[in-house]
Amino acid sequence: MSTTSRVCFRLQVRPELLDEYRARHCPVWPEMLAEIAASGRRNYSLFLGDDGMLVGYYETDDDAAAQAYLAASETAARWESEMSRFFVDLTGRPDQAAAPLIEVFNLAAQLSAIDTITESE
Repeated sequence: MSTTSRVCFRLQVRPELLDEYRARHCPVWPEMLAEIAASGRRNYSLFLGDDGMLVGYYETDDDAAAQAYLAASETAARWESEMSRFFVDLTGRPDQAAAPLIEVFNLAAQLSAIDTITESE
């Protein structure tokens, strides 16, 4: 039985490049989309604030394997090389250097815990 990992991360986009950053994602290269899917990442979204704060989210059954797959991908290396100039204070490839945020609340998990307690009473 596999457990789905929910991964969220934050990066800062250079304010002067916000419009270009948005344009580069409409659409993303088809071959890059295929590599993301092949890595095992799904339900992947990016959210961008007017101040350049970028929050990303995806789900995967094995994040280490997904990271390794993308790290070995020539397509992902090309994409990340082109995208790296958009970010403030980032060393390395954006897909590898973004630190994940810690999940502090999950509605489904808490509702499930309540249901489990209720069922055992």
